[in-house]
Amino acid sequence: MPNSALSHIKLVLLDVDGVLTDGRIYFNDKGVESKAFNSKDGLGLRLLMEAGIQVGIVTGRKSKALQYRCENLNIDLVFENVHDKASVMSQIVARSGVDPEAMLFVGDDLLDLALFACVGVSVAVADAHPDVRQKADIITRAKGGAGAVREICDAILKDKGLWDDIVGRYAQPEQ
Repeated sequence: MPNSALSHIKLVLLDVDGVLTDGRIYFNDKGVESKAFNSKDGLGLRLLMEAGIQVGIVTGRKSKALQYRCENLNIDLVFENVHDKASVMSQIVARSGVDPEAMLFVGDDLLDLALFACVGVSVAVADAHPDVRQKADIITRAKGGAGAVREICDAILKDKGLWDDIVGRYAQPEQ
């Protein structure tokens, strides 16, 4: 994955369905929704945040499952039920203090294209809609919900020169 443009990233924004999940939405007999999130993506996001890179969510749907996941990961920059994703850019800038050129957004479907035009780096997951892949600066090798977010997290940390320290920290036994 070409990643020379990633060293300046200060904020990673993510769509949810099709990016943090595989796009499937489960409803039980009582209408309760559930989603499956990839734990490796979660660790990648934690590593970003530990390195001082902010993480936020911009999604077209609203769900309790996402709220629980964001609480678990300590992500509080969350915009749900947003159909015009570019419309929240001023709020994102105000809350994060990050210039749009230092933002990266990962998306998978047509609703994500508006935000692609607002950020410094746009990323499509491998199984994104063809028009989304065509507009993206980077396309992941992994599919949404199957490690695409972790792939981007690792690439950012490597491009910033932080990866060897992270691996070293995990390779050392705790004392």
